[in-house]
Amino acid sequence: MRKKIVAGNWKMNLDYASGVSLFSEIVNMVRDEKNGDQIAIICSPYIHLNSLAKLGGEVVKIGAQNCHQNDNGAFTGEISAGMVKSVGCEYVIIGHSERRQYFAESNELLAQKTVKALENDLTPLFCIGETLDERNNGSYFEVLKTQLEQGVFGLSAADFSKVVIAYEPVWAIGTGLTATSAQAQEVHAYIRKEIAAKYSNEIAEATSILYGGSCNPKNAAELFAQQDIDGGLIGGASLKSRDFVDIVKAFNS
Repeated sequence: MRKKIVAGNWKMNLDYASGVSLFSEIVNMVRDEKNGDQIAIICSPYIHLNSLAKLGGEVVKIGAQNCHQNDNGAFTGEISAGMVKSVGCEYVIIGHSERRQYFAESNELLAQKTVKALENDLTPLFCIGETLDERNNGSYFEVLKTQLEQGVFGLSAADFSKVVIAYEPVWAIGTGLTATSAQAQEVHAYIRKEIAAKYSNEIAEATSILYGGSCNPKNAAELFAQQDIDGGLIGGASLKSRDFVDIVKAFNS
């Protein structure tokens, strides 16, 4: 059985007090309302991580939004995977489109970060996705395949089995646009087929693939009902406790 996962990405939002308050609301609501085996995760800014893990990391898992590819050293402003792990995180987002776009993170760099996350017993939420131009010109399958091949297909089968893939069409992030459930399913099925070709059908069928592109309480149930969509990587809706928990509960709709 593939794990069902809803991961919230707060991005660069919320000061310390606001983050702690929101997370407390989410933990209480998940504890009271979740009915199922789906996993809820919040990936917060670094300043919150230690406190959130102590507040309810057993109910809502904690993830970081990034980590560095080295263990330590003279890298001012960076945070290592070991540091992330040391405050109670279990997950880390790697390769989000905003990191690729604004910080020029290459597939090769992301491959290094993935290895480092796994070495520190963190589960990578590895993001792939195409731009609007790539969607419109029909090259998106090729783009996704390259991101997989250069980013995570260098891993052993055992290590790849610990990775969660998040498909995030860049054209649907923060734009209000959303891939239709059929469009999302088509891509998720393609990703699973590529995983099967690289590793095995068994590994492909066990890999959780999340959809991340303006998923909200209104469309979550339809998206999650698709055969190859195992949850969501949630942006703006994760900043509202009611919206986020309703998405977590969408698996039961």
